[in-house]
Amino acid sequence: MIVGNGDVPQGAAAAIDAADLVIRFNDCRSVGKGGTRTDIVAVCNTGRPALSMLGGGRWKTSDAVRQAREIWSVRSGAKFAALRAELAKTHPDLDDFCDDYTAGFEAFAHATGRRHRMIPVETHERLDRDLARFASAPYVVPSSGLVVIADVLSEFVQPGDDVVLAGFGHSGWEWHPFAAERRYVDALVAEGRLRRLGQPQPSDFSQGA
Repeated sequence: MIVGNGDVPQGAAAAIDAADLVIRFNDCRSVGKGGTRTDIVAVCNTGRPALSMLGGGRWKTSDAVRQAREIWSVRSGAKFAALRAELAKTHPDLDDFCDDYTAGFEAFAHATGRRHRMIPVETHERLDRDLARFASAPYVVPSSGLVVIADVLSEFVQPGDDVVLAGFGHSGWEWHPFAAERRYVDALVAEGRLRRLGQPQPSDFSQGA
């Protein structure tokens, strides 16, 4: 179960908490209506979101983060460092967007007995190529949610696994390519590689339907 920070269907909590694995994002705003179980927290490890999570202590002591056994950093520090010069010209307001706080999340994970994992930069680069197929408008980076979806499908899924999404409204920050991301996810759903919560499992479809 991959649970974004958007709206989740009514009654979703029980289904989410019953999953074998639950991945949430950043400040885990999905907790509550979207259940409580949290095995992995995937974080934006650059820029203001990262600085906010690592500072002050509220993120570190939240119930979701306390129960998570792994912290995943979504953004490659090297890739974002390479973006800095171009963004300074095209998006000068994003002057701290590429600041890398991966070391802080790694240190936090180590100090609290959790695993820290860096999502491979190749996942992000492959997404950039794939999104071009969906008439993507100019954007800065894919959303963390989409990076994690692509990573799970390429690195972890085994035959017979049921990968389910909840809390993905494909809207938010203006410089994520949300329209293309929706089409990308819809294509994966059509291929039977994942489903949105509330849709039947692939085995429940009538043959030929």
